Amino acid sequence: MKYPHQPVLVDETIQYLIHSPNGIYVDGTVGNAGHSQRILERLSEDGRLICLDRDPDAIRLSRKRLTHQKKNVEMVQANFSDLGSVLHQKNIQHIHGVLLDLGMSSGQLENSGRGFSFNREEPLDMRMDPDSELTAYQLVNEYSPKDLEAILRDYGQEKRARRIVKAIVAERERRPIQNSAHLSNLIRLAFPPSQRFGPRHPATKTFQAIRIAVNTELKNLEVFLDSIAPLLTHGGRLVILSYHSLEDRRVKQAMVKWEKACTCPPDFPHCVCGKTALFRRLTRKGVKAGVEETATNPRARSAVLRAAERI
Repeated sequence: MKYPHQPVLVDETIQYLIHSPNGIYVDGTVGNAGHSQRILERLSEDGRLICLDRDPDAIRLSRKRLTHQKKNVEMVQANFSDLGSVLHQKNIQHIHGVLLDLGMSSGQLENSGRGFSFNREEPLDMRMDPDSELTAYQLVNEYSPKDLEAILRDYGQEKRARRIVKAIVAERERRPIQNSAHLSNLIRLAFPPSQRFGPRHPATKTFQAIRIAVNTELKNLEVFLDSIAPLLTHGGRLVILSYHSLEDRRVKQAMVKWEKACTCPPDFPHCVCGKTALFRRLTRKGVKAGVEETATNPRARSAVLRAAERI
């Protein structure tokens, strides 16, 4: 079976993540299981991999993809922000590593039918977990202009937020905005003619903002970052792939904060200064994909990998 999603920075992810082949690892965003498949290749028969995803379609696809693996792998439909509860239910106190790939999978964009893509005519849903309450339709058609503008500015960094919101409000007073193509075309017309057909679709930032709001993505990331330290064993690794500055800034700030009190050089194997620190950063700067990878996988251009080790 061919899988539409090509995982990003796989070799670098495995390099930073796997340090004990016999350990317990978590892929907190399994998606199409591209990273998980490579993780399992590095684990011994005593190793264990727990795969999480809030999207039931991702769980079904990943279970099918990894069914031939004889190693210990489990699938759990859950948000990575609930990792502590998942481990508690499994009577696991500490894990050896956890991976988060915060990007959208190609399958979600192209095949989910939930309106994630501005290039398709699909219902305005955008829920990664179909059982969650808020939909993009409700947000677009029912939120106040003030709240809509704040979402576009805060989560999409959209400079034309006010103009786009005015167009949305004017349209929804005439008729509900039903699908992704309707919204996408509406946004395009809110831009000057010279900017409507450039290399980047005018709806890119707005769709990102709505998706983030519907799925509380930044809040979930903050909850995860606040709770991950006690879940990792000594020497445990955390690897996070981000795709826009809102995510990457939060990850970077958390990692800097965790090691702020430590004065050991970054190449020391372990903290020996005796000062309180939770992690040491394994990547002082974000790791980005090389020319070869970006040429074959355009999604890799925006990816930034950051890794840290529990001390």
